[in-house]
Amino acid sequence: MAKYIEMIRIRFLMMLAYRTNYYSGILIYSINIGAYYFLWGAIYGGSESIEGISVTQMTTYVAVAWMARAFYFNNIDREIAQEIKEGKVAIEFIRPYNYLVMKTMQGLGEGLFRLLFFSVPGMIIVALVFPISFSASIETWGYFAIAIIFSFIINTQINILTGVLTFFLFNNDGLIRAKRVIIDLFSGLLLPISFYPGWAQELMNFLPFQAISYIPSMIFTDGFAGSEATQAILFQIIWALLLIIPIQLFWLFAKKRLVVQGG
Repeated sequence: MAKYIEMIRIRFLMMLAYRTNYYSGILIYSINIGAYYFLWGAIYGGSESIEGISVTQMTTYVAVAWMARAFYFNNIDREIAQEIKEGKVAIEFIRPYNYLVMKTMQGLGEGLFRLLFFSVPGMIIVALVFPISFSASIETWGYFAIAIIFSFIINTQINILTGVLTFFLFNNDGLIRAKRVIIDLFSGLLLPISFYPGWAQELMNFLPFQAISYIPSMIFTDGFAGSEATQAILFQIIWALLLIIPIQLFWLFAKKRLVVQGG
């Protein structure tokens, strides 16, 4: 386990070396959240709430969704794809660690950096400018902490699965871009899932994407509380376990058909 913890530390230090990029990112995210604030303000008009969500809750939802994205987002799908295409993954097979776990730990190190140097200061700045409501309930914060951890796990699992498919597709840049759009759209980052048509909501109930952004954001805004929050986290746990199956199957077949394209 010590070697995996070291992976987290190394990736954290690597991100720390280029932290200036994330300071500018705080400004960009703040502008983005501001644009959504004025957009939703215009949509709400004089209405106190839409689909049971008030203007303040929606502003908080948008801010939390984008700041949480900084934690769970990573590019390990592109890293895996690049290492497969360059043949570097062959070297990883003979090293004394599990390649997929190592990539997960690197993503965690990156996520922890963004959480400390991006999400937290960014949320403070946004809260000073826009009307954001923070829950005083310790229970809500506890549920949110658990939910955001599973957001990272599920998003990372999907990234790993997408990256491993490079073994079979050889070049999956298009799939990686499509995956990113699908996650942003179906995870509730751009629009709360409760705003989608009924048939779309029913479909999304069978997909893992809402576990990435929608669930933690709804918990933070008290849209999910008590038994609803528990059921939402249970949904995350189930998908985190289910996604292990295709990852392990694809990885098992992938190792048997490694083709080095370069290097």
